[in-house]
Amino acid sequence: MLEEHLSNTHIENGPVLENTPAHADSALLDAYSRAVVAAAEKVSPSVAKIEVTQTAGRARNGEPRERQGGGSGFVFTPDGLVLTNSHVVHGATRIALSLPDGRNFPAHLIGDDPATDLAVIRVDAPNLTAVPLGDSQKLRVGQLAIAIGNPYGFQYTVTAGVVSALGRSLRSYSGRLIEDVIQTDASLNPGNSGGPLVSSDGQVIGVNTATIMGAQGLCFAIGINTAKFVATRLLQQGRIRRAYIGVEAQNAPLHRRIVRFYDLPKETGVIVLAAANGSPAQNAGLREGDVIIAFGGQPVAGVDDLHRLLTEAQVGATTSVSIIRRTERLDLAIVPQESKE
Repeated sequence: MLEEHLSNTHIENGPVLENTPAHADSALLDAYSRAVVAAAEKVSPSVAKIEVTQTAGRARNGEPRERQGGGSGFVFTPDGLVLTNSHVVHGATRIALSLPDGRNFPAHLIGDDPATDLAVIRVDAPNLTAVPLGDSQKLRVGQLAIAIGNPYGFQYTVTAGVVSALGRSLRSYSGRLIEDVIQTDASLNPGNSGGPLVSSDGQVIGVNTATIMGAQGLCFAIGINTAKFVATRLLQQGRIRRAYIGVEAQNAPLHRRIVRFYDLPKETGVIVLAAANGSPAQNAGLREGDVIIAFGGQPVAGVDDLHRLLTEAQVGATTSVSIIRRTERLDLAIVPQESKE
């Protein structure tokens, strides 16, 4: 009787042991691991290591000095188009690309855009695997994010984390703000630049671009929707067209009386420090000391607002620029030109 009782107890308690929290956690961790492994295996064949040679001034004998650099990139079309960061390939005299299957190819630059830190290069190679591109507008904070790249030259390294925040702004190497940047805690290091940020289903959701030095878990990627737009323009035109008005300017507060008198929506504007000779700003009559408060009917609270409004659509189009000159509000007509940046 006692043996039968113990046997029944063991059988009855068996299923309970399988549903303990430890077993549940193990199942969840297994699912997490499977998701990371599957996404990495799907995307890794398309992730490239990029090595570049750049000119770095001249030696005492007048010969050009060269420096070596590099980063990551990923093949996004079967015919050899590769996305990476502008700062990885900008000014490169030679670009070499290596794939996980051991193949190495020379590459050439199609175009780069320092304002968004994105670039497209091309390799002439057969049997390439292109990554599937996702939709960064559908991202949710907290979802799995996987970074693949070549940190410090260690090829095809995978790190994982979550999407920490959306809609961040990040200043590019050109000084302009990049909008709708993804913040993640998937670890990034030098060499990861230009590599893909991947969702759990193996779609690229961003282009890894930057970390905050000295911080822990503060890494950033340019949304893939921005990358799609920039890549399309670079393929069509070799560059991104932006408008230029030719002012040296900085942010400046507005006097409260002026804000109230003109019922302005912002309490700051952009003060003109100088207008370049022959520039659209000079031709429009902008002077040193003028404070720009609106452009094309849109409020301007700072230099970044002005940059955002100077789009391709403004090139060659007569646009109104509203200013405060001393205490008077004036509306001037300006015709922006195409930026040569």
